[in-house]
Amino acid sequence: MKGASNADLIPKVLVTKIGFDGHDRGSRVVAAGLRDAGMEVIYTPPWQEIAAVVKLATEEDVDVIGISSLATDHLIVPKLMSALRDAGLGDIGVLVGGIVPDEDEPALLEAGVARIFHPGSGMPEIAQFVRELAARVRSRRVAA
Repeated sequence: MKGASNADLIPKVLVTKIGFDGHDRGSRVVAAGLRDAGMEVIYTPPWQEIAAVVKLATEEDVDVIGISSLATDHLIVPKLMSALRDAGLGDIGVLVGGIVPDEDEPALLEAGVARIFHPGSGMPEIAQFVRELAARVRSRRVAA
């Protein structure tokens, strides 16, 4: 959009599940909520491999990746973060939603996850955070 700032552009978000957790109701609800909030959403079915997520993030040029976890798949998110950096995609914002025990949060944040949303987080809060994160990502890309 000519004359539009990075913050005015529509965020592009990949919503996915990595690992073996097939419980995808939460990710489908969030994907629909982000679409309803005016974002472009790429949604994958569950059971994605890290390499496939990195490939899709590259092909789709996403700003943000949302990972849904219900059954400990959040524990492989640090491997995803490393794979994104190795692919030159360390600027993509990553958030995790779902069941994440308090004791597991520090490892995710240290790996570079921007935020963790727990059950009960409202769509307005999630959408606002994603919009702000996407704007920060785009600003970093322009500055680079």
